[in-house]
Amino acid sequence: MNQIANFTKGLLKENPLLVMVLGTCPALATTSSSLNGLGMGLATTFVLVCSNVVIALMSRLIPDKVRIPAFIVVIASFVTVVDLVMQAYVPDLYLTLGIFIPLIVVNCIVLGRAEAFASKNSVWSSFIDGAGMGLGFTLALGILGALREILGSGAIFGYKFIQGDGILVFILAPGAFIALGYLIALVNKIKQN
Repeated sequence: MNQIANFTKGLLKENPLLVMVLGTCPALATTSSSLNGLGMGLATTFVLVCSNVVIALMSRLIPDKVRIPAFIVVIASFVTVVDLVMQAYVPDLYLTLGIFIPLIVVNCIVLGRAEAFASKNSVWSSFIDGAGMGLGFTLALGILGALREILGSGAIFGYKFIQGDGILVFILAPGAFIALGYLIALVNKIKQN
């Protein structure tokens, strides 16, 4: 039962983006469409899960003085894997996400979970935590991207279902701030009830 609670807390109760407001830079920059948001979220989830598992395995072997640099090396290794796989298999998404893929290395969600959870817990618990937090982040990015794409262009996943132009501001940077602000307010309202 504790593992299920560990997994689900990342989805809404402690959602990295909508509750803890972590990882806002890639959230605002990459969610101009639902596909971009899901791509960035899944890439971050892969890195988060894999680095949590490896850090949990190695936590007793890493001296305290080099803990953070060691975590960054582990995280950077998995980011390199994601970067190369995306470049080979989804080149259009890779080009769209651009610099934000390598910047997963310094994403505070990934490093924060490594330090706060994976280094202090078992491999299985760290896997569950990484999966829950990663999928919560992916869900938030997907919803934000879908909201911006629907309002900005009348489409979702590139399929146009509303004739004419949308509200251009939602595809631009200010629309990301507006949409994210409303999503955070909605989550706060839901948590109060």
